[in-house]
Amino acid sequence: MQKITQIEKKAPVLIFVLILAAATSVILVLTVTPWNVVPTLVTENITVIAVTDYGCVAESVTGHPVVVSDCNAKPGDVISATFYIPAMEINGYYDRVQEKLLMVNP
Repeated sequence: MQKITQIEKKAPVLIFVLILAAATSVILVLTVTPWNVVPTLVTENITVIAVTDYGCVAESVTGHPVVVSDCNAKPGDVISATFYIPAMEINGYYDRVQEKLLMVNP
């Protein structure tokens, strides 16, 4: 007697996961545009709002709060500081999004 065995083929799970990961990466790059989220180093003149034990609390021209650790300024003084902000706030990404929203919502 001859015994016949059947070998079941399983779907290659690893290949499926790799294809799914690649597709997700492509979709995210095309929709989220990560270069707009990457922090960018900016040097601006900022206005000191308050002086605390940690340093000076100030507001930048773009409206971001900034804490400067070594600061001898008084409230109301304008000093120069270097800090990080998202690139989308510098390159006009928000402005383009607002223009598109205005076209959709009259």
